[in-house]
Amino acid sequence: MNARWTRPAALLLTGAVALLAAGCGIRGTSVPVDAGAAPSRASCRAPESERAAEGTGRVSVRIYLLCSSRILSVSRTTRQGDEKTAREPVRVARALLEQLRLPPTAAEVSAGFSTAVEDWVEISGPAKGDPDSALRLNRPPEEIQSLALAQIVCTFADTTVAGDDGKVVLGGPDSQRDPLKAYQCTEEMRRDPTIAVNSGVLVS
Repeated sequence: MNARWTRPAALLLTGAVALLAAGCGIRGTSVPVDAGAAPSRASCRAPESERAAEGTGRVSVRIYLLCSSRILSVSRTTRQGDEKTAREPVRVARALLEQLRLPPTAAEVSAGFSTAVEDWVEISGPAKGDPDSALRLNRPPEEIQSLALAQIVCTFADTTVAGDDGKVVLGGPDSQRDPLKAYQCTEEMRRDPTIAVNSGVLVS
């Protein structure tokens, strides 16, 4: 050791090294580290539908709920309408929207499912001059939370609510100011429902 080091100074240095060795061994950094999302214990396995309720004035429907940042389909049972109602897209849309607004069942919650569709969301049929397949929400689609919009679009896409091309045509309540847009339930949207709000294509 250099003669210029005094014994007290050497002891202080040795103590500092010992403290560092006793630490976690990871140097601090000012750069944020993205370790990804915290592990989720949600199974995201859709519970079995209530088969016993089917055939007693109720039918099985499929809706999309949120689970682990995705949207996945689950089966629900609902009241069966008459044949005329089943052919009217707006009534089908309202029945499905009602299911989306309901709190998840105990089995769905246990599997990690939730819904972003709030009670205030309502839907009506086409305005004058709209295509027959158009639906009007009580707010413009871009003002609805993207997660909720993705749930609505994908729930409607596989039903008579959608057009022959599988696209769902939605607009806001004011037909003069709220243009119609076509939305498609893609695999990308199901994996990342946050893109739904920007995915609409203007209907000419």
